[in-house]
Amino acid sequence: MPAPHDGGCACGALRYRLSSDPMFVHCCHCRDCQRQTGTAFVLNALIETNRIEMLSGETKADAMPTDSGRPHDVYRCVACGTAVWSDYGRRPGLRFVRIGTLDDPAAVTPDVHIYTRSKLPWVALPDDVPAFEAYYSTRELWPAESLERRAAAIGAGR
Repeated sequence: MPAPHDGGCACGALRYRLSSDPMFVHCCHCRDCQRQTGTAFVLNALIETNRIEMLSGETKADAMPTDSGRPHDVYRCVACGTAVWSDYGRRPGLRFVRIGTLDDPAAVTPDVHIYTRSKLPWVALPDDVPAFEAYYSTRELWPAESLERRAAAIGAGR
């Protein structure tokens, strides 16, 4: 399914649209993500903040504790508390959209599995998607266009 991708919260008060495909998609198996989502992993679509159009509703940011000590703000619907995206490292130009909040979450698939050192043993990883025990080199894995978009978003967010 080509962009745009629409999504929203559980109660329907918050609706948003991604105006393009994401730069890259993480399936993160770290303990922080497991604790914060209450499940085995989180699926995050990395996209520029200015490519997220709010159609209705509001978000509020909750600062989450992390094992690394780096800032992690989770943006939730103010009406129902559904986590719709995150800001890792307080980079205002980037968001990590929770794929499960998309109307069609199957339209976006993981490009990489990260922090597999804490992957639950019953989770099977596909052979055709790169997997790393910790993080990885974005320069080695991301397409050139996505790297350019990321650099522009980080520069714009300063």
